[in-house]
Amino acid sequence: MPEQYTIGTLAKQAGVHVETIRYYQRRGLVGEPDRPLGGIRRYTQVHARRLRFIKEAQTLGFNLEEVADLLALEDGRHCREAEQLGSRKLATVRERLAQLRRVEKALTALVDQCHCNTGKVRCPLIAALENDRTRSVGSPKKLTV
Repeated sequence: MPEQYTIGTLAKQAGVHVETIRYYQRRGLVGEPDRPLGGIRRYTQVHARRLRFIKEAQTLGFNLEEVADLLALEDGRHCREAEQLGSRKLATVRERLAQLRRVEKALTALVDQCHCNTGKVRCPLIAALENDRTRSVGSPKKLTV
């Protein structure tokens, strides 16, 4: 007989909270075993593997909707579809990295200006943040110095 777990033991085994398992069950990501008459549900290694899959996918940046899409392909015969999902996620990650590089460049320049600032001259970082050109949300490109 395969090893079986209570939901609490499963949570420890998979490194998640019990409420996380319940949430995933409500979302249809993890199955819920039948409850024997007068007993408690028993989970298996299949449930633990699925929970670890979900956690690993989230670590790679996939949201739960994307995880559901990946789980639908888990039989291993849909590599092309999985590749497309991975490629889209990779493109998103690359876009974020480019945006973060722009933010890093702008902040580096502003911090350098602050470091060189002496006396009672207005702080360049504060002045740049108050500037109308920087008020748009998500527009670090506009933080030019």
